Amino acid sequence: MNDRLSVRWLRVAFTAVAAALVASSVMPLAGQVSPVGTRAAAGQANDPAKEDWIQLFNGRDLSGWTAKFAKHDLGVNLNDTFRAEDGLLRVRYDKWTAFNNEFGHLFYTQPFSYYRIVAEYRFVDKQLAGGPGWAQRNNGLMLHAPDPRTMLKDQDFPISIEVQLLGGLGDGKPRPTANLCTPGTNVVMKGELFTPHCVSSSSKTYDGEQWVRVEVEVHGDELVRHIVDGQTVLEYSKPQIGGGNVSPVDPAVKVDGTPLTGGYIAIQAETGPTDFRKIELLDLEGCTDPKASNYKSYFLKSNPKSCRY
Repeated sequence: MNDRLSVRWLRVAFTAVAAALVASSVMPLAGQVSPVGTRAAAGQANDPAKEDWIQLFNGRDLSGWTAKFAKHDLGVNLNDTFRAEDGLLRVRYDKWTAFNNEFGHLFYTQPFSYYRIVAEYRFVDKQLAGGPGWAQRNNGLMLHAPDPRTMLKDQDFPISIEVQLLGGLGDGKPRPTANLCTPGTNVVMKGELFTPHCVSSSSKTYDGEQWVRVEVEVHGDELVRHIVDGQTVLEYSKPQIGGGNVSPVDPAVKVDGTPLTGGYIAIQAETGPTDFRKIELLDLEGCTDPKASNYKSYFLKSNPKSCRY
């Protein structure tokens, strides 16, 4: 091979190798999903004000969620109660024949501390026969729960603060939604420790099968604010382990007085058929250095380890 052909061949080979290296640097491995909040693609500048909402429910399946029913092991989706159908996350009881206090919860895989969560839900169909009266048209967002792996097999509810979701019973009586219930917890309200199990919000009553939008603003243990259709309906702070209304519990987990600064999120199955068409979350914890490529102006809690430069 003469010198001119050798040079041309080397140029072609170098170009091919360089192209392969570039391609490998931008394409994920087979089966690998890029995490939320990763660096924008080349040529896309970071917009610090653009909100990066995480779709906790992807509209297709229950990826990222794990069921826990009282009297059953973690991971058992009893009677196919939780299911993804027609783009909805559904809670259904058509495959049940009896109810034996097997309250269920569906946990998201990742804990959070500072965030905004939005759920759009509706109540449908009839309550499972044998369910308690208070559980009619009743669901909830369980927040700041310990790792579900710490729940005892027979434990009825996770230690958590519950944003109680209720539907009207069509009897003309008020039945607000986005209330607060406290299984194994207490909160501070109006400067004083609040120990009753449940307290009603100031929301209106939602009868029938209409969709309702509930948002919760959570700032660790500093502030929790319930919002319905854009209006604040309840507010409190200092969620902490304490009180009753959860049983049985591991005493190594239920240490009264322990601040709840973050934790896992779950929805319920309490014998009331429910649809969710959206469950999304905006993480308010991240990089607060404007020099970083993943800086967001709306972050409230700084996490320097997350910064990328």
